[in-house]
This record gives sequence, structure tokens and C-alpha cells, in this order.
Amino acid sequence: MKLSKEFKTDLLLGLFVGSLILANTLGTKITTILGVRVSVGIFFIPILFLVTDIVAEVHGKKKARSFVYISLIILVFTLIMIFVSIILPVNETWGNQEAFESVFGATMRMMVASIIAFLISQLHDVWSFDFWKRKTKGKYLWLRNNLSTFVSQFIDTTIFMFLAFYKVAPKFTVPFVFSLIIPYWLFKVAFALIDTPLCYLGVKWLKK
Repeated sequence: MKLSKEFKTDLLLGLFVGSLILANTLGTKITTILGVRVSVGIFFIPILFLVTDIVAEVHGKKKARSFVYISLIILVFTLIMIFVSIILPVNETWGNQEAFESVFGATMRMMVASIIAFLISQLHDVWSFDFWKRKTKGKYLWLRNNLSTFVSQFIDTTIFMFLAFYKVAPKFTVPFVFSLIIPYWLFKVAFALIDTPLCYLGVKWLKK
């Protein structure tokens, strides 16, 4: 079956929204990678930047920015519905409220931090990719993809960490929060380098 460019673009939008929701729902689980404590949401965040770069390369900045705004609306709706689902009265035959709250009940501070970090970092990524595209006259996709993503990932990580954790306990000082940011960001940089070939494949697939 031959897929139209419109269908492929819609498919990328679905992947973008799905990855964002998964990052914010599954991200409460903490794992260890190479001795560093990280959220499993780290596997979904690189997909967001990859998709916007592919869309910006083929359709332009305006289309990529619409992905961000649409996903933001859906994220806010999702978090509101999670909150409503948690506070609704529990039927006496259902005894899993505590487990339900522990899985889905992220603090309001973390929710707000996630939304703000996502919006600012993604809009920066779209702007930065377009900026470097104009500077390089449409050449060096690998450079534009990585330059925009590295900085945007740092913005995303820094904003989220400070808004979510700064001063939640006495030890969460500025130096301590940066000690969490740097290794977490380096993992994201590594993922960005690894998915560079996927950016080329995605652009070729969408243009075809």
C-alpha cells in the first residue's frame, strides 16, 4: 500500500503525541543506566525532537510548531483527566486506589514543570533547526539536527529539574540540581547522536 505524505505526517503526529504521553505517564519509574539514576521517560524524549526535526525539514517550521501546540493541548487534557480520575470516589468493591495514585499521582509541581519544559524546549528546537537550516542553506542535516537537539535537550532538562525539584529538600541546592542535570542531559545527547541516521531515513521516507 502506497502511503501519502499527508498520512505519513499524521502518523508522525501520532508518534509524537504518543511519545509525549508515555514520557509523562511511564516516566514515574526510575531505572539505572551505567550507574546513573534516570527516568524511563528518557527513552521517549529523543523521539519528540527527532520527529519535529523531520517535520521541520520536509514541511517547514510552521508545521513542526503545530505539532508542539497540538501535543501541548492533549498533554494538558491528559493530566487533567488523570487528576479527575484520582479524586473521583472509589467504589467499595475496588481496592486499588493507593496503587492507582502511586502510579498516576504525580505531584502538581512535576506536572507543571513537565508542561513548561516541554513547551519551551520544543519551540526552541523548532526555531533553532530552522535558524541553522537558513544559515547552512539547507545543507548538513546531521549538524542542524544535533545542534538544535543538544541545546533544546539541555533547556528541557534544566527547566524541568529546577521547577520540579529545586528546594523540595535542603540538599536540592543549585549545585546539587546541576549534578542531576548534567548526566541526565549527556544521556540525551548520546541518544541524539545515535538517532541521527533515523533523521535522514525519516526525511527520505516522508519526502518519498
